Amino acid sequence: MTTVYAVTTALLSAAALLVLVRLLRGPVALDRIVALDVLLSLIVAGAALGVAARKEGSFLPVILVLAILAFIGSVTAAHLIERREGMR
Repeated sequence: MTTVYAVTTALLSAAALLVLVRLLRGPVALDRIVALDVLLSLIVAGAALGVAARKEGSFLPVILVLAILAFIGSVTAAHLIERREGMR
């Protein structure tokens, strides 16, 4: 299983690197918001991978809080963008 964890960690790291590029170079705010949401999802996935690799659940509440915060942030950003588009 160590190989599976190593490959998964490498894939998550590569995805995070690509998302960081989009976050820094995104031409519009919506690109940056989506990239930040994906980055938070990758962080949650990486934390869950760490919990699975160590076989201990003490970090699970932190993962849950991160997932909830990512969801609330996405909904808030979508709401603000919708309001901004309605003003035009």
